[in-house]
Amino acid sequence: MERFPALISLLLLFMATEIVTTSVERENKSSSAGLIWSTAKEEGDLMHKAGHADDSTAAADDVDGGFSSLEGMLQWAIGHSDPAKLKESAQDVQRLSPSELRQRQLEIKELMEKLKMPSDAQLMQIALDDLSNSSLSLEDRHRALQELLILVEPIDNANDMCKLGGLGVIIRELNHPDSDVRKLSAWILGKASQNNPYVQKQVLELGALATLMKLVNSSSADEATKAFYAVSALIRNNVAGQQLFFAEAGDKMLQDILSSLSVDARLRRKAVFLVGDLAECQLENMDKTEMPFFSNQFFLKSVVDLTASSDLDLQEKALVAIKNLLQLRTTEAMVFKEFCRLDDALERMKKQLEDLMLDEDHREYVTDVESLRKEVELSFQAKLGNVRYQSETPLDL
Repeated sequence: MERFPALISLLLLFMATEIVTTSVERENKSSSAGLIWSTAKEEGDLMHKAGHADDSTAAADDVDGGFSSLEGMLQWAIGHSDPAKLKESAQDVQRLSPSELRQRQLEIKELMEKLKMPSDAQLMQIALDDLSNSSLSLEDRHRALQELLILVEPIDNANDMCKLGGLGVIIRELNHPDSDVRKLSAWILGKASQNNPYVQKQVLELGALATLMKLVNSSSADEATKAFYAVSALIRNNVAGQQLFFAEAGDKMLQDILSSLSVDARLRRKAVFLVGDLAECQLENMDKTEMPFFSNQFFLKSVVDLTASSDLDLQEKALVAIKNLLQLRTTEAMVFKEFCRLDDALERMKKQLEDLMLDEDHREYVTDVESLRKEVELSFQAKLGNVRYQSETPLDL
């Protein structure tokens, strides 16, 4: 009841004013004089409503983020009010003259109109309309995009933005000359697409993937990182998106990011995490043809080489990716051994982790990474052992 005390008080006053005004008008039409506030039946009905308001209506308005009507606001106020306070408010209003009542009623209605909050869908429509305004200032364009960034996070809102035609508006902003506008637009698409097949499908059909992949090459690290986030969100757990990603030379984009020491560390972490995620997705869809780049020796080496990084987080993500890649049918153990030198990389990493273990502040995390390293080593040895076993087994004649 105390969640919005000011609004409740205002609505109670409005209710009391409405009741008393109605009573005055009824009394003016009757032959008897004097001011009454309501009949016993009306008062009883009001008290009953205060205790048993329509929960479904109130809840719907509350969840929606606004009230669809004045009646909805009144029902919400009744449901959150104390019957005794409601009656007390009505008695206070009873002392006002008819003209004062009408004036008070008009003032309260104006205040209530100002207090009414638009729904998330209405707020998104306002922001999208602003972005469609060619004369909108750059500052206001940033503001509209930042509002959408918050609004699209719930999956229902992301779906609503699609229905409002918002994806086309946002995708158009990816070509804006301002880097921050492009960054925010990519970020919005990423948030809306995250674990949302409906939005993923819409964005892919609108051709945004190729544009986002170009933005990954931006000289702005922030823009490139947000664009990569959007690319990842679009193709994660989406086989059609992954096929389109490969058709757009996504494997080369990943390899370039992983191989370049000049690339922002955040982007390299995201890239190797995506590699591990794509390999895991392939493992979950064994009936699907594996992407050719999984067996590309240069691509695999770019992943293995990350184990030599001084960035422990990057090393951990590389180990996860290698672990998943080792389980794929098309990856060859001898490529990991002879071309990628995975055994040497794992041994070198073991010594590095032993040194880091001396630092008490990082010991727990280092222990977890070492445990993962051992898992990768066992998977690698198992894959090698399987190759040796097959080569030593005589052919059936």
